[in-house]
Order: sequence, then C-alpha cells, then structure tokens
Amino acid sequence: MKIIKINKEGWEKGLEKLNGTYRVFGPVKDKESQDFKELAQGETPDLILKNTRLSPKSVVNPQSQVMFEYTLDEGKDDHHIMKEVEADARPRAVIGLRPCDAASFLIVKRNFDGSDYSDPFWVKPFKASTFVGMACESPDSTCFCTSVGGGPFNEDGLDVLLIPDGDAYLAKVITAKGEDLTKAAGWATESGSVDIESKKKEAEAKISATVNTGKLKDKKMTDLFGASFWDDVAFACLNCGTCTYSCPTCWCFDIQDETQGVSGTRSRNWDSCMYPLFTLEGSGHNPRPNKVQRVRQRFMHKLKYYVDKYEAGVQCVGCGRCIQLCPVNIDIRNVCEKMNNFQSA
Repeated sequence: MKIIKINKEGWEKGLEKLNGTYRVFGPVKDKESQDFKELAQGETPDLILKNTRLSPKSVVNPQSQVMFEYTLDEGKDDHHIMKEVEADARPRAVIGLRPCDAASFLIVKRNFDGSDYSDPFWVKPFKASTFVGMACESPDSTCFCTSVGGGPFNEDGLDVLLIPDGDAYLAKVITAKGEDLTKAAGWATESGSVDIESKKKEAEAKISATVNTGKLKDKKMTDLFGASFWDDVAFACLNCGTCTYSCPTCWCFDIQDETQGVSGTRSRNWDSCMYPLFTLEGSGHNPRPNKVQRVRQRFMHKLKYYVDKYEAGVQCVGCGRCIQLCPVNIDIRNVCEKMNNFQSA
C-alpha cells in the first residue's frame, strides 16, 4: 500500500488519460446540487462538495436497464425469441465518491452476488468498476457513518482513497485495481511521510450524530413488527419514495415489458417499497395496502430483516441523504433508536 501525491496539473492530465482506458464517472454540478454522471473528455469531477443528491449506485445499477429484446413476428425464424442484452462491462472509473457510498456497494453485493444467486446485470458492471473515493474532512450534521461501521476515511469498497492536501491530492492506493488505475493515469510520484491518521481522527471528531444498533439483532422480529410506534413514525409520511431513490443501499426494482408493433424489450426499473403498486398482485390483492405497513417495511428491512438474513450490520451507511431530503422530516436515526430500545410487553 503506497501513497501518491497528485498536483493540480497532474490530476487533470491523469483524468484525460483515463478517458482513453475507462468510462469515467464523477460528481457534476447540476443546478443547485451534484449528481454522478459519465464525464466527457476534458470534463473534471466537481469534488468541492459533500454528498451528491443521488448516490453513485446508478453507475452499477442504472435507473432503467434493458435486459432482453424480443420479437412477436410470426414470419421470422426467431419468432417469440427473447435475446439477452448483456450488461455493459467496459472498465469504468468512479471518481470522487464518498467512503459511505463505497461501503454501500458491499452491502448491496450480499444481495446481488451471493452464494445462492448472482445477478449478471449487477455483477458485471460492479466488477468492471474501479472506485476512487474522496475522504470527508467536513462531514454534514446528518452524517452518522461512524455508528454503522464506517467513517469519513473508511477504505471498505475503495480501490483508491483521495485525501485533500492543499492544492494537491494524496492518493492512497489500496488494491491492485487501484494500482492499475493510477498507472493508467500516470500518477506515480510517491509522497513523503504524511500523517493521515491525524486527519482521520479530526474528521471523525466532527461527526456529532450517533445511533445505537447493537441490540437490533437480539430483538424478536415479531415483537418489532407489532410495535406500537409505527403509527407515529408513519403519520407524516407522504409515500413519495424520495428516501428510497436517494438511498445508496435501496435496490428494489420492477420488471416491465414494452412492445411496439412486433418488437419489444424487457427492462428493469428502480422501484420503491413506498408505493402501493409495489406489492399489488395480479389477483388484485395487496398485502401492504396501508401507508403504515409500507413505512414499517422500509425500516424493518434495513434495520432488522437484513441484519438477520446476512448476520451483518444494518443496511445503512449513514450518508444522511434520506434525512436531508425527506419533505416531512422523518429521521432514520430516530426510528433506529426506537427499534433498538424497544421492549416487548
């Protein structure tokens, strides 16, 4: 593991070189916020920010993705044949994501690339990605990554960690993929002695929000499911889905066929457990017809079902997006505290 120093000129030239080898993604200013997009030649990522409005999960899991193409033309030999549209597996470099977002890919990976199932539409783009993170020196007041196993300098899920150093960047090379990327960019000047640990501790000390999750795994699922506080939690909710779309670890999707003439496509699109249609069955029955049931599902899945199924931490990286963007101020930290401290009658 080595640390490279990249000055401004070397940074811009390196990004230009990467564009010849990788599809380069990074945060780009979009009106009053930033979102992750593919960068054109000569375009640089906007790294003077905290968290983007939407997480970079769309780099691996696009909002809409064509999975299959088919024909209904009876006059063709391939009548009714459905052909897979392979996921784009070209090498891609994701520049400037925060450590919380990098950790989110590992949480999602348990679902899409496990021992029982492996989803090629997610796995191929993920394996083709090299993640170059940006350390958080000034976390937001809504950040609580240190309570869920992360931190502003956390390296989990990253191949390279960038650390601001005046007008330059220090690049901590973590994996072989990170080594390949820095070589492709021409970033090779090793830094002298650097006290990164002090920077890390200083950033961690700025995180004031804490959340307790230690008792969740010991709670009985049925007790939490029937807890009395769900009506209060759900009271203000609009079921708008903002929390799920902005969340880096929400992975729900719907599959839809669209036919025009005799040609058609089967696509998968981001969906949300906040919507009534999400659980509406063909028979007309809906097992979660009420708002409170859908709100309970979201938090139970993130803070209990995931914990029990994977024997892991919560399905949350503490990025704080859902807190910042919720139009009615529902705070996952408060809900987590209710669940963690709940005592059955």
